[in-house]
Amino acid sequence: MNGLGNRFVVLDARKRRVVLTEDQVRAIADPATGPGCDQLVMLEPSDKADVFMRIWNADGSEVDACGNATRAVGWKIMDDTGRPDISIATNAGLLHAWACAEPMTAMVDMGVPGTDWTQIPLSEPMETIRMELQVGPLDNPVLWGPSAVSMGNPHCVFFVDDVDAAPVREVGPMIEYHPLFPERVNVGFAQIVDRGRVRLRVWERGVGETLACGTGACAALVAGVRRKLLDRMAVVELTGGPLAVEWRAEDGHVLMAGAVALDAVGEIDL
Repeated sequence: MNGLGNRFVVLDARKRRVVLTEDQVRAIADPATGPGCDQLVMLEPSDKADVFMRIWNADGSEVDACGNATRAVGWKIMDDTGRPDISIATNAGLLHAWACAEPMTAMVDMGVPGTDWTQIPLSEPMETIRMELQVGPLDNPVLWGPSAVSMGNPHCVFFVDDVDAAPVREVGPMIEYHPLFPERVNVGFAQIVDRGRVRLRVWERGVGETLACGTGACAALVAGVRRKLLDRMAVVELTGGPLAVEWRAEDGHVLMAGAVALDAVGEIDL
């Protein structure tokens, strides 16, 4: 499946136990040896939700959250069962998904974002609205003062004048492995178009630049609202397409909606 070009291999292990090694995950994610994907997702039984979703990045590292994968899995299970809403358990907590009026579209409640330095997490106490972090010379930095947000996984968001010219592939891996982020970090480059629209590119930890990143879109909106650059509801335009994101004032939850696609169904010999 894919969410705006963010590619997933989804394995259904609800009726049989499957244990994967990091080498197997990397082999499945690598298009030279497997189907190829940005994230590998395993569906497992859950006594707390309709399904438990386990997630690995393409480098074999297990992660706690993936917004686009949550939408894709949510849509698939709702399509299979004919139900308008379902619950999905993850290592980051319990999430809920709803079918939208448009075909092949789903909305997911990503929960309450983390904005304290301990929630990101950072390696030292720091204000996360505008962090003491810059790229380049001290007297003439290329990028500076990003925001940090946790959406079940860590994000660092730089606000730039032109996202097309942003040094995503150069700066992304530098920030991903910066010692300030002990669990590594996803790096967003956001250009504010107006208060209801932002353009975004994301360097995903363990993957590289992807066509879309759901948690990255949520993090960019939260960061923009905290810096008074965006309204609480906005369209986040990623390379692969748009996501509608809202940070609700009444309960602090972040909602995200957008299209998904089912590319192929088959079996794999592990």
